[in-house]
Amino acid sequence: MKKIVFLGLALSFLTACSSDSPSEVVGYKTTMKIQSVYNAGKIARGEVIHAKFPVENTGDYPLVMSDVSGSCSCTVADWSKDPIPPGEKGYVKADVKTESFSEGPVTRSVTILSNTTPPGTKVVIEANIIK
Repeated sequence: MKKIVFLGLALSFLTACSSDSPSEVVGYKTTMKIQSVYNAGKIARGEVIHAKFPVENTGDYPLVMSDVSGSCSCTVADWSKDPIPPGEKGYVKADVKTESFSEGPVTRSVTILSNTTPPGTKVVIEANIIK
């Protein structure tokens, strides 16, 4: 009998903790200003693109970026891990390795998950790969 009661409580606890949107950041919503496109210009194949996106918290609550991810394995992202107070600035950086790219225009994206509405913001890195 004790096992059944324990199982029932555990199941109800797990159900109560579920979320319809597991990727959404919990807390007060705020707003941010970020450049949507970084144009690296002409880049020799094999060079690494170092893109930096300044992020400004334009809302009334601290901005929390919980995750930042590149669109492929060639794109490695870094970001301000601490909450950004209202009116202050942080950053999102992305390094794009180009050794496997063909000549011509390329586009890679970075998705920022934060306590904004909507919770996901996408920025783009553009370049023209040359010999």
